[in-house]
Amino acid sequence: MECDREFWNESKMEEKTGTKSIEETMEELESIIEKMEDRDSTLEDSFACFERGMKLVKECSQRIDKVEKQIMVLREESGDAYEF
Repeated sequence: MECDREFWNESKMEEKTGTKSIEETMEELESIIEKMEDRDSTLEDSFACFERGMKLVKECSQRIDKVEKQIMVLREESGDAYEF
């Protein structure tokens, strides 16, 4: 798993995450964590992994928020209000 900055530039990040499911994104996050825990990684590589991981966390959070809002709307429409 490579995390170097050149590989994870914005355009490639958008290409890679645009079609991934939340589960696939979480798997990538797990791979990034493993890479960062590797004591042989350089500081620069660890930082690139951290940067990529933070972008993935933000994306997952936004996607989960969107799903929660959709569920709330569906529940309100059915008369079964429920808060997360």
